[in-house]
Amino acid sequence: MLVSALRRCSAGVSGAVVRAGVPVTPGQVHRHSSTFRIHSSVEEALAEGRPVVALESTIITHGMPYPQNIRMANEVEEIVRSNGSVPATVGIIDGKVHIGLHEEELKFLATTKGCVKVSRRDLPFVLSQGLSGGSTVSGTMIAAHHAGISVFVTGGIGGVHRDGENTMDVSADLTELGRTPVAVISAGVKSILDIGRTLEYLETEGVCVSTFGDSRDFPAFFTPRSGCQAPYNVRNEEEAAKLIAHSLELRVGSGVLIAVPIPPEHAASGEIIEEAIQQALEETRLQGIRGKDVTPFVLQRVNELTGGRSLESNIALVKNNAKVGSRIAAALCQIRKPKGGTRKGPHQRERQEDDANQDSRPVVIGGIIVDFIAKATQDKMEFGGQTNPGQVHQSCGGVGRNLADCLSRLGVRPLFISALGQDELSCSALQYCSHMDMRGVARLKGQSTATYCAVINGSGELSLGVGDMEIHQQITEKHVSQFADSLRQSCLVCLDGNVPVSTIQYVCEIARQNRVPVCYEPTDVAKAAKPFTSDSWTALTYISPNLKELISINRTLGHSVNFDIPCAFDDVIDMAITLSLPLLENLHCVIVTLGAHGVLLCGHSCNGVLSLHPNNKTSWGDLCALHYPAAPISAEEIVNVSGAGDSLMAGFLSGVLGKLDTDTCVRMGLLAARLSLRSRGAISQLISPTSISVQQVAEETWPAPTVWTIPPTNGKSFLRTRH
Repeated sequence: MLVSALRRCSAGVSGAVVRAGVPVTPGQVHRHSSTFRIHSSVEEALAEGRPVVALESTIITHGMPYPQNIRMANEVEEIVRSNGSVPATVGIIDGKVHIGLHEEELKFLATTKGCVKVSRRDLPFVLSQGLSGGSTVSGTMIAAHHAGISVFVTGGIGGVHRDGENTMDVSADLTELGRTPVAVISAGVKSILDIGRTLEYLETEGVCVSTFGDSRDFPAFFTPRSGCQAPYNVRNEEEAAKLIAHSLELRVGSGVLIAVPIPPEHAASGEIIEEAIQQALEETRLQGIRGKDVTPFVLQRVNELTGGRSLESNIALVKNNAKVGSRIAAALCQIRKPKGGTRKGPHQRERQEDDANQDSRPVVIGGIIVDFIAKATQDKMEFGGQTNPGQVHQSCGGVGRNLADCLSRLGVRPLFISALGQDELSCSALQYCSHMDMRGVARLKGQSTATYCAVINGSGELSLGVGDMEIHQQITEKHVSQFADSLRQSCLVCLDGNVPVSTIQYVCEIARQNRVPVCYEPTDVAKAAKPFTSDSWTALTYISPNLKELISINRTLGHSVNFDIPCAFDDVIDMAITLSLPLLENLHCVIVTLGAHGVLLCGHSCNGVLSLHPNNKTSWGDLCALHYPAAPISAEEIVNVSGAGDSLMAGFLSGVLGKLDTDTCVRMGLLAARLSLRSRGAISQLISPTSISVQQVAEETWPAPTVWTIPPTNGKSFLRTRH
C-alpha cells in the first residue's frame, strides 16, 4: 500500500514497518479498502510503532444526549493522549468504517438522529446501505483488529442475560472476544446480566479473563465486586501488558478481557445505583417485561431512580478505563518493541536498519506563518474604510509548513526546518503543528513569529494580503547546517521562496554533491527567482511555479518574455510550455499550476512516457508535456484557496516518493488540493493516507490527460504536437 511504500522510501531500505511495537511486513499493516478509513494520526502511530487505543462510539450515538456525548468523547480522547497513547474512536459514517474520527465526524455522530447500533451482525447491511452508526464492542473489535490495534477501551461489555438458558439471549460481545485477538479493557458487566454465566461462557469461548488491581473479584460495572471470581488477576499496567503480549504471541485467535473495578471515589454512588438496578429488575418481573425490552427499561428506570447519577458514574468509569487502557497500551508497546542485544530475527534487523537510516526521510525548509483569514460574505467588497461582513479564522500557514503538514498527514513525516519567535503566536503554531516533526524549528528571542492577514472574497479568491515575514531571514545557512547529515541522507529536499538566497545556495550545493533531489516552491512572484540568481537552480529537480512566477524566472535568466498572460486556454498552455523549456535544460520536471485549469507537467520522457523519477541526464529522452484538468469542485464548495497549491505538490510528491506512476501522482495531488479548497485552514485535516491514496484515485472518474510531444527541430525552436 501507499503508506508502506512511503515508509520504505523514507528509511532508504525495503524494510519492515511496526505495528504496536512489533515489526511486520508492510502488507500486514495497511489493509485499506473502500470500506475502511483510518485517521492520519492513527495511521502514523501504527506505522511508527506508537501505542494506539480503540474506542467505541455507541456511547456517543446511544449512550447520552448532545452535547454531553461529544464533550465526554473529547475528554476521553484527551485522557488517552495524556496517558501516552493515540485515540482511535471507531464509527460508521455513510457506509464507511472510520478508525479515528475528526472533530466534525464526532459531532456528526453525536447530533445525527437515526444512527444505528452496529455490531458484527449489522456491519454488512449498514455498509451496503450507506448508513451511519455507533460501533458496539464487537463492531469496534473488528475494526481495531483490521487496523492492527491491540487494545480497546469501553465502559462495560454485554453478557449472558438473566434467564439466558431459556431465551438464548447472549451478547455478541462474548463470541467476538472468542474469535478476535484484541484486548478489551472494561469495568466488567452490569448486574442486570447473569455475571456467573457470563464468565462461564467466556471460558467456553477460550477468553482469558483477568481483573485489574488487588482482587480477583469480578466487578459489576457500578460496583467493584460482583461476588463472582475471575480466573486471573493482574496488579498493574505492566502485568496486564505482559498478559496481552503473550496472548498475541500465541496467536490463539481469541481476545483478552481485563476488568477494571470502579474507582473508590465513585463506589458509594455505585452502591446506590446497584440498589436502583435491583428495584428496576423487580419491576420488570412484576410488569412481565421480557427479552430485548428488559435492558432499555432497566437503564431508563435506573436513571430516573438515581436522579441521573448512573450517567455520571458511567462517564467516570469510561474515563478511568481510558486512563488504565492507555497506560496498558503504552506498556505493551514497550514490551513488544525490539531491543538491542536480543535475538534478532529478519524483521528486527530490518527495523534496526530503519532506525539507523531515519534521516533519509524528506526535509522541508521554509516559512511557518500564523494566518488570519478574513473571508467576506459577498464577492464584491468595499475598500473605502467600511466594514465588510464575513468571518475571521486563525490557522497556521507558510508554504514550507503547508508542505510539511500535508506530507505528514499523508504518512511521510519530514523533518521541518524553520524559525519562530518566542511569543504567544509561536505557542499557538507549535500546538497547531503537533503532528509534525518540528525539531528543526528555531525559537528566537527578540523575533516576532511570522504573521499574514488575508482578505478573501465570497468566492474564495484572495483580495488583499498583509504579512510580517522578517523572521524568515533567520532561516540561515548556520541554522540549517545543524541538520547537514539529514540533508545529505534525505530522499528529497523541499525549499520554499521564503528562505534567504544564501541558504538556498548552501542547500543546493549539498544536494548536488550528494545527488539528493530538490523541489523548489516559488512562494510568490517576488521570491520565485531566488535560486536563479546563481547556478544554484541547476541543482533543482522539480519546481512548481504559476505563470506569473515563470515569467519572473525567465526574466532573471535573461529571456525575453511577453508580459500579457493570455485568456484562451490553448494560448495559456502554449505560453506555459514555452516558458518551461529553458528550465528543462537542467530540471527534471516543471509543474505549472494553472488554478481552475488544473496542472501542466513539462519534463523529460523515458520510453515515451513523462518520467517523474530523476535518472542520469544522458538517459533523458524527448521533451513532453501533460495537462491534467482540476478535480471537479463547485464554486459553492470553495472555502479557501491559500493552501491548494501546496496540497497539490505534497500529494504529488508523496506519490513520487512512493514510486507511483505519473497519472497517479498528479491525481493524488489534485485530490489533496480539492480537500484543501473545501477547508478553512490552508491544509485540510481530512487529508490522510486513505483519503489520498491509489484506492481513492481509482474510485474517481478522470478525463485522460492531454499530451504534447516536443521534439527539437534546430536546437532553438520546438514543434509541439498535441495528441
